Amino acid sequence: MTANFKGRQKLWDLGSLVLAEVSTDRLAFSSLPGHVRRDPVDHWTMTVLLSGQTRTDAARTAFIAGPGEVQVHSLGRSFDGVVDKSEMLILFVPRDLSLETSATLGQAEFSTLATGMGRLFSDYLIDVANRLPMLAQADLPGLAAATRAMILACVQPTADHIEAAEGPIANVLLEKARQLVHSHLLDPKLGSELVRRELGISRTRLYNLFEPFGGVMHYIQHRRLLSAYAALTDPNDRRLIFQIAEERGFSDGAEFGRAFKRAFGYSPSEARNRGGGGIPVRPDLQDCPSQERLGVLLRRLQG
Repeated sequence: MTANFKGRQKLWDLGSLVLAEVSTDRLAFSSLPGHVRRDPVDHWTMTVLLSGQTRTDAARTAFIAGPGEVQVHSLGRSFDGVVDKSEMLILFVPRDLSLETSATLGQAEFSTLATGMGRLFSDYLIDVANRLPMLAQADLPGLAAATRAMILACVQPTADHIEAAEGPIANVLLEKARQLVHSHLLDPKLGSELVRRELGISRTRLYNLFEPFGGVMHYIQHRRLLSAYAALTDPNDRRLIFQIAEERGFSDGAEFGRAFKRAFGYSPSEARNRGGGGIPVRPDLQDCPSQERLGVLLRRLQG
């Protein structure tokens, strides 16, 4: 027994599913069969390590998993193992969630999902954990349905399963794309091909994802313009306007000025002279009927 052992667990009751966020020092673990015979628990677990490493030994197999890899365990069967100091997410899936889900996880038990779809499920589960504090009770049935669809699509990616999970998959891919654009915003190599390659999808799939935003390059330009606006209204950033524009991929000052004015309603120099940061106020909204302003703003968010 380790006197200084530290561990923490946070649980979310999702109705038909349970999600746990676990932080633990190094420890050994084993399943309940053979140890506790009363009140047996027989569910599937899908575990995503956020940090650390784990090893599982079952009757006929053994596997090691690291950050981002999805592990599938059956709590009704014997296994043991060891986990390093780690942080992880564990999704508990009841066997009676659906016959199809149970059969699919049964084929993958005691393994890692070492595929692109497996990584997609890892990203999905992390995104769910980040959004849970913002969800209401009424959102849980929809979340459970989306999670079930993602399990089927990512563990057994048939055409039907992927089609059924189209909405959740698109949301995960868009979130990955958003993070990618944010982290590479000032990289001159950032473009549709880099985004497509990093997401691991086809050009057609990429086009369909970004069609509501006017395309990938339009989305990237809009994010760069927002970044330029923040720099121009930062009182501590006194670089020349063309330097700020050039840093964000605009080699032509006139082109930058036109794009900036289309986005915000006034020129870069006017934005700098106004200063003060904050959200730019579009003068064209003053003439827009109040009942139409929300629609105008929502469409503008798309770039």
